[in-house]
Amino acid sequence: MRPILMAAGLAAALALTGCGDSSAKKAEETAAAQAPARKPFGRQRQLYQGQEPIVSVQSGTIAANGPNLTLTVQGTAAGPGYTRGSFLPRINPAAPKDGLYEVDVVAIKPADGATGAPEPIEIKGEWPGYPADRLKGVIFMAGTNEITVMLPETAAPAAQ
Repeated sequence: MRPILMAAGLAAALALTGCGDSSAKKAEETAAAQAPARKPFGRQRQLYQGQEPIVSVQSGTIAANGPNLTLTVQGTAAGPGYTRGSFLPRINPAAPKDGLYEVDVVAIKPADGATGAPEPIEIKGEWPGYPADRLKGVIFMAGTNEITVMLPETAAPAAQ
């Protein structure tokens, strides 16, 4: 009796595999055929206790400020109470060939663990000792997206 039940179960499983929705299969095939997402070049730094990436980044700016790079981002935190937003440059095995350096955008989540609707967050910070001779832009990386901001061209000194 047991072999008959096992054979019937196997036959039923094989019959169900052919019953998939063809439109769902086409959607999966189309998604697989699209170009894969950009793979991060650098390795993420260790996060401190309580830090986590913000949910998303909407816009950002970068500006050279002497030996520092001034970074500013407008994004969305997972809820109210996220504080001390900061930037964590990723660890690169070598200088990126395109000059685009990856930076994680993180904030300290509330200690009470309260959750709520996502809230806008603005994060400003400095990147001391950035690779000025190789940097062409910064890729701000959040939990669900990333944006690329190019370093603005510096104005040439006026001819005298």
